[in-house]
Amino acid sequence: MSDKPALQPDLAVGVTLRAIAHDILAAARAAIEAPGRPNADAVHDFRREMKRWRALLRLLGPFLAEEGRRLRTEARDLARSLGGARDTQAALDGLADLADHGLVLTPRSLANVRGRIETIKQAAETTTLNGHMLDQAGASVECWALQDLTFAEIAARLAGGYRAARRALPASFEDASAEELHELRKRVVTHRYQMETVAPLWRRFGKMWVGEAQRLRERLGQHQDLLQLARLTEPHQPLARWRTRLQPAIEARKIAHIHAARRMARRLLVEKPKAFRRRLDVMWETGG
Repeated sequence: MSDKPALQPDLAVGVTLRAIAHDILAAARAAIEAPGRPNADAVHDFRREMKRWRALLRLLGPFLAEEGRRLRTEARDLARSLGGARDTQAALDGLADLADHGLVLTPRSLANVRGRIETIKQAAETTTLNGHMLDQAGASVECWALQDLTFAEIAARLAGGYRAARRALPASFEDASAEELHELRKRVVTHRYQMETVAPLWRRFGKMWVGEAQRLRERLGQHQDLLQLARLTEPHQPLARWRTRLQPAIEARKIAHIHAARRMARRLLVEKPKAFRRRLDVMWETGG
């Protein structure tokens, strides 16, 4: 994280934000252009950088106006085009999670289940990634009119992202719908990547904050992985014959992830947004 450009009191805010944008786009390009990389790895890394990109665009939304909305829409649509491969990888990750926590399946049955999912995944990996969108996005960055942007304006947007994550907390994690938990995860992902832009201001605390947000994101993601696996066990789906053995294990692990996510979320999002904003202002004024 320390190698990435980030906002600092002795650096111009607008210049640094453009540097952050170029860093994200460069990492996305490296993900898809590295020779010999398996397609699944390239898609995974590219999707991660697109999440960073969309989080930055959301942070800068009011300052980029229509251009920012266009870039976000393009990145969103590209991410959706990769969704099939991601969903089957999520099911594989969910199966691995169960296998590590007492799943009652013979090695042969486990291999058969994994093989079924792998077959679906291979069929879904049809999207060819190229750098055309990245070229256009990079050219747009050079035209961003951010020269008069102040840290106070960025801090207000960061606090807004934190507030959105806090508002997405369900009243009861145990009773929360899949949609509510997915919405919370999206808000946490955005907050996590937006906080990277200021993490060096907080030194060790900033690194801890981003790490805690990442762990919450992963817990919520593991819950979502199990939902993808469960969908494949429904009637007439590829894993329907194993439903009676997979479903109890899926439900038990979902509960474990929900309990862990509740603890993490309440710890990470305990501060009121106004206090969070004051903390940002102090860190900027004191240089960490």
